Amino acid sequence: MKVFLKTYGCQMNERDSEALAGMLVRRGHELVTREEEAEVLLFNTCSVRDQAERKAVGKVGFMKKLKAERPELIIGILGCMAQNRGAELLRELPHLDLVLGTGQLHRLPELVEEIRRTRERRCEVEPGSEVLTGMGVHQLAPGTFRASMAITRGCNRFCSYCIVPYVRGRELSRMPEDCLAEARELAANGVRELLLLGQNVAAYGLGGDVNPPPPGYSPFAELLSRIAEIPGIERIRFTSPYITYFNDKLIETIAETPKICRALHLPLQSGSDRILRAMNRQYTAGRYREIVGQLQARMPEATFSTDVIVGFPGETAEDFDATRELMNEVAFDQAFIFKFSPRPGTRAAELADSVPQAVKEERNQLLLADLEQRVRRALATLVGTTQEVLVEGVSPRNPGRWTGRTSTARVVHFNPEPGLTPGRLRQVRITRAGAVSLFGELLPEPTRN
Repeated sequence: MKVFLKTYGCQMNERDSEALAGMLVRRGHELVTREEEAEVLLFNTCSVRDQAERKAVGKVGFMKKLKAERPELIIGILGCMAQNRGAELLRELPHLDLVLGTGQLHRLPELVEEIRRTRERRCEVEPGSEVLTGMGVHQLAPGTFRASMAITRGCNRFCSYCIVPYVRGRELSRMPEDCLAEARELAANGVRELLLLGQNVAAYGLGGDVNPPPPGYSPFAELLSRIAEIPGIERIRFTSPYITYFNDKLIETIAETPKICRALHLPLQSGSDRILRAMNRQYTAGRYREIVGQLQARMPEATFSTDVIVGFPGETAEDFDATRELMNEVAFDQAFIFKFSPRPGTRAAELADSVPQAVKEERNQLLLADLEQRVRRALATLVGTTQEVLVEGVSPRNPGRWTGRTSTARVVHFNPEPGLTPGRLRQVRITRAGAVSLFGELLPEPTRN
């Protein structure tokens, strides 16, 4: 059958969709890029923000007319929203055939084929651990040198604003050998940069409700070390960790393993201890500073990105100022800044949304302006340096230039040379800094004897 698969939301959803696409192709199905061509329409959804759910429901709602014209069409909602709303979606959308939750995604091909055979609607939202090993399939385009690999699913932290533990379940970690086998297969197929994924990726292998882990024990650090030993893997990134899992063992491993990229994503959410407690973030701003300081001491070249929520219920001007001060102190290179909106099903949704929307917008703009200034200053300091760049290919904005990325996740533009191919590590001398990226000259490769 011809299948159209659309993804909403985060990198984890994108990875799930890639695995689902690979599983469908292996069962003989064909992926198409146009809804009109498809015999099966699948929507892999996100529930982190209410707007994402509404958008997905609206999209599937528009399919009602198409289903009336083509009754044999199979329409399915997958992922977090399916897990969150379950059979309610079948009642709300009578033209919907399949609701498939996060714990049953690995069963997609068999369920699609069963619905085609029986024409019976299905809702499968039971939790399950088989999804851990059943989603290791990849659908890589020719020449792909970058890939993602999920090593954990679910979360145990229960931040008061977050729906993830309810729709993704409790933390589960894959076995090390399962992860290593997938990483070796990816390397054998040309992957040079590997992104490790998890709702709390640094909690890999700990089990239970450990927070923080003992100073000298980090299964995640051990996995990072073993992946770094795989021939062909040149760079390792990971997202998203929880700050308190950066113990001595993990910090030492990152610092002493050159293949682990020096761009670290450390969600902050707020710089105010009072707001952090209301968010159930289980650390203080002081502890966050300490851990960042340890990372900076071991890796002065490292860059940091973060997630921040402005306008959380009860956030005062003083709370916001504490967030702004900490962000400037750490000098984040990138920040995903969200204006708080209540998420039904979370504890924060029960709180009065007390910060006016105009104030949220003002605070959001202040943090964005700070970020722009920090990035400009940081990029300017790199002019005249030589940076190792993973070549990505032709620049999307200028076909005459190529682009690449440093270990610190900074984008570099340069003029290519004959025979250059994506996925190569090359040295680039930086000649100019722009507002968000760098420009430089590709240096000749060293002569090999």
